[in-house]
Amino acid sequence: MQERDNGLFIVELTISTRNVIRLELDKHEGGVTVEDCVSVSRNIEHNLDRESQDFELHVSSAGLDKPLRVHAQYVKNVGRGLELKLKSGEATEGTLIEVKADSIVLEHEEKQLIEGKKKKETVVIQNEWPFVDIVEARVIISFK
Repeated sequence: MQERDNGLFIVELTISTRNVIRLELDKHEGGVTVEDCVSVSRNIEHNLDRESQDFELHVSSAGLDKPLRVHAQYVKNVGRGLELKLKSGEATEGTLIEVKADSIVLEHEEKQLIEGKKKKETVVIQNEWPFVDIVEARVIISFK
């Protein structure tokens, strides 16, 4: 028997008026494989009747170049750098250290002048951003 609960989740599902079905997947751990897409595609096709309704089906992975769109994607990316665009027009970035039900916490380092010190020192700053204030969140891809 084939294992079905392999951590896949739906990021986006659209169905056009011309019956073009687009399904975008991600995985709680690791990346979505071609085999994952094929398996989901076959499962959907098996459960739809082409005799009664013609359709076009596209199943793909969310991809690193796309913004995060669902809560599970934020959870998956804890520990990674994120770049946020906020409703205020501001942009910020930092390391995603926590995902709550309605917000995320980013951490970054910054040099600040500490009272009583002559030189700036590096301090760690944490900011909490509610999901309602986030227009777009993207994983920072680093090749270090």
